[in-house]
Parts: sequence; C-alpha cells; structure tokens
Amino acid sequence: MWGSIISEWASLLLRWLHVVAAIAWIGSSFYFIHLDLSLRPRAELPDGVQGEAWQVHGGGFYRIMKYLVAPQQMPEELTWFKWEAYTTWLSGFALMVVVYYLDADLFLVDKSILDLTPAEAGLFSFCSLALAWALYEIACRTGLAQRELGFAIGGYLFLVGLTYAFTHVLSGRGAFNQIGAIIGTIMVANVFAVIIPNQKKIVAGLIAGQAPDPKLGKASKERSVHNNYLTLPVVVLMISNHYPLLYATRFNWIIVAIVLALGPVIRHFFNARHAGRKSPWWVWGVTAVGVIAIGLLSAAGPREVKNGALSAQPTLANVEDIVMSRCSMCHAAEPVWAGIATAPKGILLDGSEHIQRNIRLIGRVAAWSNAMPPGNITEMTNEERAILAAYIDAQDR
Repeated sequence: MWGSIISEWASLLLRWLHVVAAIAWIGSSFYFIHLDLSLRPRAELPDGVQGEAWQVHGGGFYRIMKYLVAPQQMPEELTWFKWEAYTTWLSGFALMVVVYYLDADLFLVDKSILDLTPAEAGLFSFCSLALAWALYEIACRTGLAQRELGFAIGGYLFLVGLTYAFTHVLSGRGAFNQIGAIIGTIMVANVFAVIIPNQKKIVAGLIAGQAPDPKLGKASKERSVHNNYLTLPVVVLMISNHYPLLYATRFNWIIVAIVLALGPVIRHFFNARHAGRKSPWWVWGVTAVGVIAIGLLSAAGPREVKNGALSAQPTLANVEDIVMSRCSMCHAAEPVWAGIATAPKGILLDGSEHIQRNIRLIGRVAAWSNAMPPGNITEMTNEERAILAAYIDAQDR
C-alpha cells in the first residue's frame, strides 16, 4: 500500500512542477517571439539596436529595445531565461521514470504489439531519446538546418517515421509520450547546449573588451525558431495520455503526423500577425480539416474484428463476463492487482450496477480504443472488444 501511495504522490508533485515550469518556459518563449517580431526601428535608437517596442501591462508602460548582437557595455544586472526550460525537462524526465519506467508493464509495454520486458522497454525508450537528439544535433551542426524548407520537411518526416516505429514497439500511450519526450528534449537541449552557451560567450567577450561574434547570435536565433514551431505539437503529445481516442486507436501514428503538421501551421498564423503582416486566415481552414481528419481516424477503433462477425447480439451478461475477467481486478473496492491500492480514478467495475453506470466510459477506453486494460496486461481479445462495442451500439438505438 505504501509503495502505491508514495508513487501516486510522487507522480502528482512531479506533474505539478512539470506543468508550472512548462507554463513559465512556454509563456516566456511565446512572449519573446512576439516581442522579437513586433520590434520597430526608430531613428533615435542607440547604435546596434534592431528596434524597440512599447508595451503596457499591469498599469505601467514598458519600453523595450533589442540589440542585434549585444550592447557596447554590459549592464550591471542581466536576467537569464534558462531555468524554466531546465526544470521542465528535469521534472518531465523524473515523471517519465515514475510513471512509464517503474510501471512499464502498464504504460510502456503492450505485449499484443511486441513482447518486451519492462527493462527492455525502458532501455529502448532512453536510448531512442538520446539517439534522436544526437541525430538532430548533427544535422544542425553540419549546416543542414540552414536550408530551412528542406530541413523542416526532413525533420517532419523524421518525427513521423519515429512515431510509426514507436507505435510498433511500445504501447500507444508509451509511443505518444516517447515522441513528445524526444521533441521536448530537443527543445531543452537547444537552450542548454546552444542558446545559453552562445549568450555566455557573448557576455565573456564584452567583459574582455572584444567584439561579439554575430554568428553566435544567429545560431541561437535558429534554434529558438525551431523551438517556436515545435511548442504546440509537444503540448498536445504531453497531454494526449488523457485521451485514449488519440493514442489507443488503429491510426494513432497518422494522428501524430497531423498534429506535427498543424502545430507549426498555427504558429505561422500568430507569427505573421505579431510581425505586422497580413493575417493568413487560411490557416484555420487547414486546421479545421486536420481536426476533422483526426476525429475520423480516431473513430476507426483498434480492433480488426468487425461487429458483423459476431454470431449473436451480445447481452449484458456477456459484457459483465468480459469486464469482470479483464477489468475488475483493478477497478474494485479492494483491488487485487499488485501495486494498486484503490480503484484507478475511483471507477468501480466489480458489479452489474457499476458496469451499467460506466458503460460508455468502458466503450471509450476498451471498445473504441484499446487504452484499457493498460498495456493490455489482462489480454483482452479483439473479439471481446467487438462484443463491448456491439452491445453499446445496440443500447444507443
């Protein structure tokens, strides 16, 4: 019991920290992208200043200027924006260990996809995380990133290919988390390995009386732009574990492909507006089409067996037999599954009344998707999922 309680509280506290840190990081990132795009040149600005912006907030007015490389002299106080990013990654990785690695048999492994041990799944996850970042870093440092359109298309295909591979190795939930973790790692590594070091070199050069190298600022700006366009997809992927119709359906990897395309498209709309250019309203038409496509794909379900293949119309007794044998060991007043002290989310499925009350929830997580049982650890069959779906469909008529 105490192991379960400690794990639950660790998950809560780490998730809380992760969300707060991510809000701070993404919020500051969005703000500075907006600020950078809204800067306007003025005749009276100091030498080396790209432009300025006037802003009002909290009852006060702010005049903000941006130097192309750096000012001639270092100010006495300088604010660094880095710990928001570092805390987001550190708390996110710790949360990944607590939820996905320590409970890999529930959330990272799906034996119907590939029969991995928890150790094998965890090692695969960690190594693919490191390898994907290394490949991205090599691509950037060899100059490929300077060909913006080709790099964007290549990066998109790379991430979609990874997603397809992950959905054929890990559980759907694990695959979504993994691709999100890879994108988040790339973004934080951009801050840790390029943006902040380059800024420190510029500061050190100023203190030493040397002229800053403009290439340093250019490289940092390039990585900052990458982060800007990756932000929206990574947020969707990080919250996707709450939505089984995204990660636990047949075409889950295509759903990720659409999300990876829509995120940058939406950012393009706001970047254009912040830069004072004509608003590209077509973005919302493309987004609507993408969202509709995701909805249709999520409705395809996880099963290969069709309802028409059933020999007879399922009854409530059939449904109860399936739920009692596949779900009630955890969703009971006194769970018998090791490590689970209380029914997940307080949902009881250990009796006819409870099953009928939660029948549509059962359909969403076990018939129209294969989110439950987690990792299909109790080996619910496609035929059983078809029976659940057919029974619920009959109740709706």
